[in-house]
Amino acid sequence: MAPPKGENVVTIGDIARAVGVSRSTASYALSGKRAISLEVRQRVAQAARELGYTPNAGAKALATAQTMVIGLLAQFHSDEFAPAMLQYILGVSDTARELGYDTLLVTESDGAKALRRISASRMVDGVVLLNVAQDDDRLPILRAAPQPGALVGKPADCTGVDVFDLDFEGAGRLMVDHMHELGHRELILVSQPEHVVERGGAYVWRLLDAARERARDLDVRLHAVFGESGQPEIGRTLNALLDAHPAATGLLLNNEAAAAALPSVLTARGLRSPEDLSVIGRYSDEFARMFSLPFSSIESAPDRLGMLAVRQLVRRVSSPTLRTEPDVVELIPPELVDRGSTARPPATS
Repeated sequence: MAPPKGENVVTIGDIARAVGVSRSTASYALSGKRAISLEVRQRVAQAARELGYTPNAGAKALATAQTMVIGLLAQFHSDEFAPAMLQYILGVSDTARELGYDTLLVTESDGAKALRRISASRMVDGVVLLNVAQDDDRLPILRAAPQPGALVGKPADCTGVDVFDLDFEGAGRLMVDHMHELGHRELILVSQPEHVVERGGAYVWRLLDAARERARDLDVRLHAVFGESGQPEIGRTLNALLDAHPAATGLLLNNEAAAAALPSVLTARGLRSPEDLSVIGRYSDEFARMFSLPFSSIESAPDRLGMLAVRQLVRRVSSPTLRTEPDVVELIPPELVDRGSTARPPATS
């Protein structure tokens, strides 16, 4: 879009003609003084940028007017269990709606490019990132953006953003401690697929490393493997693990697909939990209900994490003075939800 020929200064009228709206609509869209639809505001804002519109009060209003929209950047990876990701998305969108905000869900594979686009166009008032990697390439863009940002997931460097996550180290220790207290001395831990680790899914190795360290301290033998994200592969893996480690009396699952597949695996093998095998998973209570899972679990709290991230983000959006407050890093302590799937191992009952 080029500026009108023969004119050196771009006016509200030029923007109105380019968008196909009245002068007053274009003016209100820039000033925020009246309710204008988000679609029209975005078109007017884009035309203003492309035409080089930089007047005094109008430009200031364009830069500061709120859209009442929160950007949510998430990705659906083929090596992760999609229903689990949906729990986090719902946690963010439900809280945003309660606070009067719409949610713009962006699932592009090139998250950095998508974030740069929505922040530069001022389509949103703030941004929540999911699928946060250890060294996430979206973070430098978010730190430089005019809008505040919040993360559900802990990266290596938390500066410049608010971070909310489960204490995965604590979760790994709690799993092993609980089994050890019951008398278990040989356990199997099934984690997310190895590809998740390779692209920086730190929550996998945070739980895994902590569980390994606690198992060593307690003289518990721990067989740790990476599982698949879907059937029938994860079912075959579970069967192979139980065949390979017949002395293992406890199973730890940091893999939602494995948890969903386990009931049918146990039934096919004629095993019961906890009589034959004690089980602890890591997933939400809603996830357990969705798949009718009878196993005790560490509550992953996707709804609470989404709520915390959005509420903190809206606080910063609503008050410019809060944007200079120190960054928040909050790790939710792990909570074991007892569904009766753990007991003393058969040999010591």
